[in-house]
Amino acid sequence: MSDMTETSGTPSDTPPEASSDSAPSEVAAPVAATKRSARKRDTSARKRGPSARRRRRSSALVLVLGLMATGVLWTMLAPSGNAAQTADANEAVRQGRALYLQGCSTCHGLGAQGSNTGPSLVGVGAAAVDFQVSTGRMPLAAPAAQADRKPPIYSATQIDQLSAYVASLGGGPEVPKVTDKELSDADLAHGGELYRANCAQCHQAVAQGAPLTYGKFAPSLSESTPKQIVEAMRTGPESMPVFGDRQLNDEDAAAVAAYIKHLTDTKSPGGFSLGKYGPVPEGLLAMLVGIGGLLVVCLWIGARQKV
Repeated sequence: MSDMTETSGTPSDTPPEASSDSAPSEVAAPVAATKRSARKRDTSARKRGPSARRRRRSSALVLVLGLMATGVLWTMLAPSGNAAQTADANEAVRQGRALYLQGCSTCHGLGAQGSNTGPSLVGVGAAAVDFQVSTGRMPLAAPAAQADRKPPIYSATQIDQLSAYVASLGGGPEVPKVTDKELSDADLAHGGELYRANCAQCHQAVAQGAPLTYGKFAPSLSESTPKQIVEAMRTGPESMPVFGDRQLNDEDAAAVAAYIKHLTDTKSPGGFSLGKYGPVPEGLLAMLVGIGGLLVVCLWIGARQKV
């Protein structure tokens, strides 16, 4: 029995020893595996580090190059001067509105809608304002049958600002540009035909003006500039009708303006022109001077005869 006990006791001592030796090895295996995986991650991180930095640098370089290319393309292809022109136009409108409120709103209303003393200016256009103000007809000093021409009270810049403001209200003819080349190249014969057919009935054959009805009159065109003549044709001031593009195109309008300037600037070949008013004043002068002179001579001769 003792032998069996000793024999059976021997195996019973062996498992604890075996278990005590295997426990540290089982604990150490995961730790070693963790360290190896950590070393692998460190190694892979070190390997990925430079490549990741290179990729970030490449992305930043591509972004910078893209922005530079966009800026260059915008500089080359974007319309130039639009922002400055818009700012200038807006500034002209603002200045023109200030001038309008100061000198025009009393008759035409605060919003240019018109009143019982002045018509609406909405839709008349810049050409109408430039004509009326540059010829001194507006602002009107006092109500009358018709506004007379007088020296303008506004400068050229102020007139442009007023025109820009009224044009911003909507519609209307723009200020025409009549160049010296257009006037020199104009057909005077054709302009004369158009003037006699459309203008001479009121402004007289040589553009010296004539009376109309109800205290109105067609003014003399001797002081009018070619631009003002074309503006009058396009806007129809006072009793004048409007001549649109279908009636007189730009070339015809320039020809009429050139013919009028030819009439008013050319000196009379016969000497004193008597205002270029035509045969009526010339005949009257002939009667007063010629026949009157003959009567004086007859009376003088009769007084010298002896009875």
